[in-house]
Amino acid sequence: MAEASQTKVERRPWYRPSLTTQILIGLVLGGLLGYLSPKWGNNVYFLRDIFLNLIKSIIAPLIFSTLVVGIAGGGDLKQVGRMGAKALLYFEVITTAALFIGLAIVNLTRPGAGVLLTGGGDISQLVKTQPQGFRDLLVHIFPSSVIDSMVRGDVLQIVAFTVLFAMAVSAMGQRAAPILRGCEALSQVMFKFTNYVMMFAPIGVGAAMAHTIATNGLTVLKNLGLLIGSLYLALVILAVFVFGTVMIIARVPIRQFLKAVREPFTIAFATTSSESALPKAMENMERLGVPQRIVGFVMPTGYSFNLDGTTLYLAMASVFVAQAAEPVIGHMSFGRQIVMMLTLMITSKGVAGVPRAALVILLATLNSFMPGGLGPIGVAVIFGVDELMDMGRTSVNVLGNCLATVVVARWEGEFDDDKARVFGTSEEVRRDLAAGDLAFADAAAEGD
Repeated sequence: MAEASQTKVERRPWYRPSLTTQILIGLVLGGLLGYLSPKWGNNVYFLRDIFLNLIKSIIAPLIFSTLVVGIAGGGDLKQVGRMGAKALLYFEVITTAALFIGLAIVNLTRPGAGVLLTGGGDISQLVKTQPQGFRDLLVHIFPSSVIDSMVRGDVLQIVAFTVLFAMAVSAMGQRAAPILRGCEALSQVMFKFTNYVMMFAPIGVGAAMAHTIATNGLTVLKNLGLLIGSLYLALVILAVFVFGTVMIIARVPIRQFLKAVREPFTIAFATTSSESALPKAMENMERLGVPQRIVGFVMPTGYSFNLDGTTLYLAMASVFVAQAAEPVIGHMSFGRQIVMMLTLMITSKGVAGVPRAALVILLATLNSFMPGGLGPIGVAVIFGVDELMDMGRTSVNVLGNCLATVVVARWEGEFDDDKARVFGTSEEVRRDLAAGDLAFADAAAEGD
């Protein structure tokens, strides 16, 4: 009886809402500001940039420290290879499912039918980064300078370097023990630093929403409404049926999992940036019961290879342009759509973190499949409402990567059901304080 009372969540005063509630309040107030005063909505946009810059400063040291501790502290390097193979297999299965859901919905609703591709806008700013082929991707994974990779925020290169570095630390044994202890301390410091930055999250996401409404107005909700509605329908189907099935098969504690992902999901939705949600997502998954080494490896790797929401969006956006171009090029067969989807899947690997990366990939691929410059015109049409769609696809990317860490942990037989049971309760705070994890104790006390 006493244990049951210990695991009960203490009610916080109404005047001290949880971080999730604060972020939702920030979203509403930001939207109102952008609608009532577009000038001020645009003026406060710098607050969003401050928030994203603070988040970006966390990512490299956090990934480096947690992955080194996870791999070198675990001792068994064979487990790392096995875990990587399982993660990549899972990524490809889920992204393929997302691909076919997107194709099914866009062919059913046909949002591009009747759209006139005339007078394309200036999209030169989109083509700053060309997508990579498979050979180029393999070369790109291994950095010539990890410092340069950290400066640019190239997650894939940071992961590759850190895995090799951790293997070297593990091979050195006791001689490298000071480095391991230093990385353990650094990871705790970065989680504490994340808690400080998250205090600014309601202001940052509110400013992002104010800018979106101020720039586009509420009429943006009507422009290409069928495409937007179709995308969100497909994302809901993916989340409920595919992710839901995976949760049941992997015996994921659904209630606690949803509680753990609500903050990173909301942040990703408002800022349209997976980077902004990555530190909080990694912290919450570790609190949920996923071992540190799995979180540190699967989450950043999924950042490049498990973009479920982006894959689904690319499928729908490319066929949308093809439907709009039917008067010129004729109907695109389902077989040709599949070829275009496979091209999109291959070329989209390794470009996470590039601004408007999905549009870059989309434009380059459509140029190969569309004659007469229709591809750039179609992308220009989509660009006007891309930010609204970016909200959905980015948040689903974060949701899918959080789920992937739990699935791999369960697959490895290392998911801690006991930690999941007490997630978000006063018992979690008590355990973290007893273990000396002050950063996690603060996060648990603040989050709920």
